[in-house]
Amino acid sequence: MSKTKGMIRLDKLLAKLAQLENEAKAILDNPEAKAEEITVKMNGIKSAKAKIEARKELNKMEEERLAAEAAAKVPDVAPVYAQPKSHNENKFTNLGEQAMAVYQAGRPENAGRVDQRLFNAASGASESVPSDGGFLVQQEFSSKIFERVYSTGEILKLCDTIPIGPGKNGLKVPGVDEASRVNGSRWGGIRAYWEGEADKITGSKPKFGLNELNLKKLTALVYVTDDLLEDAVALEAFLMSRVPLEINFKTEDAIVNGTGAGQPLGIINSGSLVTVSKETDQAANSIIFENVNNMWSRCWAPSRKNAVWLINQDCEPQLNGMAISVGTGGVPVYLPAGGLSSSPYSSLFGRPVIPVEYGATVGDLGDIVLADFGQYQAIDKGSIKTATSIHIRFDYNETAFRFVYRFDGQPAWKSALTPFKGSNQLSPFVALAARD
Repeated sequence: MSKTKGMIRLDKLLAKLAQLENEAKAILDNPEAKAEEITVKMNGIKSAKAKIEARKELNKMEEERLAAEAAAKVPDVAPVYAQPKSHNENKFTNLGEQAMAVYQAGRPENAGRVDQRLFNAASGASESVPSDGGFLVQQEFSSKIFERVYSTGEILKLCDTIPIGPGKNGLKVPGVDEASRVNGSRWGGIRAYWEGEADKITGSKPKFGLNELNLKKLTALVYVTDDLLEDAVALEAFLMSRVPLEINFKTEDAIVNGTGAGQPLGIINSGSLVTVSKETDQAANSIIFENVNNMWSRCWAPSRKNAVWLINQDCEPQLNGMAISVGTGGVPVYLPAGGLSSSPYSSLFGRPVIPVEYGATVGDLGDIVLADFGQYQAIDKGSIKTATSIHIRFDYNETAFRFVYRFDGQPAWKSALTPFKGSNQLSPFVALAARD
């Protein structure tokens, strides 16, 4: 008899006992019930309790027998992988070493001999079942991957990112509902008057809005061959470089181009984006000085000190020769990196020019963008959750590594800003319209 069948029978006995107890209560509540009826029912309850205790004892004996049989089947061989020398050495030194332990734990010849450090690796609220081949990667390695994500990108680290603590999946950020700086609209509707402007001062009250962010899930599932697992150093180099780069790429692409549906809302699709029109009779797929000059003029002034230019690299040939005509000569506008700019990035109007893959091809909306990412609000869970499984691709001699990063973001501005004087709207996010 299996343990599962024994548990099912115990459940039935407990259910029968509950039924008898309810029937006994019903008899006692009936003033016309006979004494013999309650006696019969109580004898039935005593019998049911005796059977339950007997079943519990039998289940315990059966568990001990099955454990002894399983232990007898384990071959008396030494593990083929290293174990900690002492109880103090309860952590892996690198991700590759842990992956090797996961791999060895699933090999038939090891017959359940599992490196105890795998049990120490689990962290947080999640649990893993060794018999299912799943082991969480210990926290130190998860944090290392997380740091690499931020160090390999150029946009994510510029955002206003807030870590979300345990048990929380989102953040609500209240803010002033201000889309205009004209009288009566500043600070969401607060208005002041000079004495004499109005016979009676008109009251005002500010309006407030709410930016709501809810964590979205970005996942990567990586299969690694057993051959690569045999070389722990190569495995660590592979995972620790490729996975962070891919997670960073998808996150930054969403910050720029995200739709907001199941992913962050990108600046290109946000209501706060200011789109600068092309010049009359401007050639298709071209970028001229008037374009970038107009973009600069539409950037909200406080954002200029933090703003960066994002470009598709196809734009560089046109930027390299860009200059302001002065008499018979000219003054360069675009300063190439390492040259007159004396910086790792080229510069335009004194701000860094960063080539990114997320920019549209030259001539399309998004090929050149001026953005202050300090005005982009983001949240994340603070680390990448990682796990491994030896079963999902067992037939292919591969181990699966799963990475989950929870992130969300959107521009802090709901819309562009109408200035106090003038009709051209301003924003921390400015793009050049398509030039087909």
